[in-house]
Amino acid sequence: MSTSDLSFRQSDRLIFLGILLFLLGLLVGIVIPFLSNPRMGLSSHLEGIMNGIFLVVLGLIWPRINLSKNWITITFWLAIYGTFVNWLGILIAAVFDAGANLTVAAEGKRGSDAAEALVNFCLISLTLAMFCVCLLILIGLWRGRHRPF
Repeated sequence: MSTSDLSFRQSDRLIFLGILLFLLGLLVGIVIPFLSNPRMGLSSHLEGIMNGIFLVVLGLIWPRINLSKNWITITFWLAIYGTFVNWLGILIAAVFDAGANLTVAAEGKRGSDAAEALVNFCLISLTLAMFCVCLLILIGLWRGRHRPF
């Protein structure tokens, strides 16, 4: 499979997964009143919607990113991981009343040690993933800036 074919396949998948994540964010919005921490639930709702939109936009610009086959694949999976874990980690915090490191949204609440550890792992790993995604996309867009679309 050529890099161009791979790029267009990944572009379609990013758009699909973006709409799926957007839908998941909407569904969380319906259950906000039933969560242990509704304010954190609102954060998860918004993360799902915003990250879904991010994946759709990323899918639309994906063919313009000029990276090697390996780097574009790494970027693809990091973007999916980062966006879905962002939504899921905050949802876990809302369900288990965790998120001590999310001071404003958690409203000072602290969950069990296991829930806090899981939420913290999600937050740290998604942050690293999304920094890498943004850096790699910027490099790929810079390298592809003179390439016809």
